[in-house]
Amino acid sequence: MKETINKTIDVIPLPPVLGRHWLIELKECEVATLREVKNVAKIMEGAVAASGATQVESRFHQFNPYGVSGVIIIMESHFTIHTWPEYAYAAVDIFTCGDLINTEDAVAYLQEAFNAKQVSTQLIERGVR
Repeated sequence: MKETINKTIDVIPLPPVLGRHWLIELKECEVATLREVKNVAKIMEGAVAASGATQVESRFHQFNPYGVSGVIIIMESHFTIHTWPEYAYAAVDIFTCGDLINTEDAVAYLQEAFNAKQVSTQLIERGVR
């Protein structure tokens, strides 16, 4: 006789918002900083620290002739970046679950570290009930 295993998952109601996805545009940045993977990685790790998030691991890639892409996995979700030094521009995404990190402090850190003359942010709430 076969034994049936009955595993049920209790589905709980969604909270008002599951996550917050910040889209950050950094314009008129210092070009030399945007070109080098070591600079970009250091700045992104600083932004994670400034936000109070907990870094798990990171991965960055240097493109040829220039530009950098990277991701930092955090306990709360992730930070990503792509740079276009030829346009003095960087695009950063911060996705966070819950309200445990301070995204505004991360954005202020990024603006200062990249010497961005213009910054715009857009917030998208994910998993909205």
